[in-house]
Amino acid sequence: MSAVAQPREKREISIDTAPPVNVVQTVKDVREALALPRSSGSVIGLVPTMGALHPGHEALIGGARRECGIVVVSIFVNPLQFGPNEDYARYPRTLEKDVEICRRQGTDVVFNPSPDEMYPLPPLTFAEVTRVSEHLCGKFRPGHFRGVATVVLKLFNIVRPDRAYFGEKDMQQLAVIRRMVADLNIPVEIAAVPTVREPDGLAISSRNQHLNSAERKAAPVLYRALEEAVKRIRSGERDASKVREAAIAILESEPLVRIEYLEIVDPTEIQPLSTISGPVRIAAAVWIGGTRLIDNVAV
Repeated sequence: MSAVAQPREKREISIDTAPPVNVVQTVKDVREALALPRSSGSVIGLVPTMGALHPGHEALIGGARRECGIVVVSIFVNPLQFGPNEDYARYPRTLEKDVEICRRQGTDVVFNPSPDEMYPLPPLTFAEVTRVSEHLCGKFRPGHFRGVATVVLKLFNIVRPDRAYFGEKDMQQLAVIRRMVADLNIPVEIAAVPTVREPDGLAISSRNQHLNSAERKAAPVLYRALEEAVKRIRSGERDASKVREAAIAILESEPLVRIEYLEIVDPTEIQPLSTISGPVRIAAAVWIGGTRLIDNVAV
């Protein structure tokens, strides 16, 4: 992973006086929009999103705004990362609202391409990060991280950012992107932004809106289970299976929850551990009704 060559620029934006956002739909237009600031030495920050922006995304954009001279937010629901039985069609698309959030956060350019713009031909070339993508979500969503890595690599080539911002809630995605950048010598610095949570601990996600009132009330059990695992590790437990059992017991206490996985992994290559001897991530995915929720914490 390469460092940014030029110094970072800091720029504060008042919500009430934030200027309009330049919304572009084509690769040509986004490159043209960035040509002048790039030639003048501005640090370019990219926040890749699929839209349906929420406070978690706002934290990403805010981080980019503080550290970069130009902020680009991409809004693109990437079909390559959805499986045949997943929720691509019903994934929320709220462009007008998203652009307003971007404006309030001081975004300079919103890149909102169509699928045909991103994939003018049926793709025959893909980016795939093995090993890091094998467990956790990769086990249950085959092809997902290949789609993620491919679209992020395309965005890096299109925007050519100095820094790119990703949330720690999608911890495995973050690890995949970091490894891709390191392995392929991509000249971008990856910035991780902490998970933003509701007051009851639920990680903020665009999928939370699919929960009904009973499901929403049950959803914080996921974070409570992760916190129980943290508690066990900090009290000295080093047997990962015993930590998992304690956390899974919390999840099983909620009848609306169906567990997909709960694992303790190393934070770099995302491999499950049997013994805890250093920094770890505790990661879980559960189904509540028809909604899949993921979360993770670091120890």
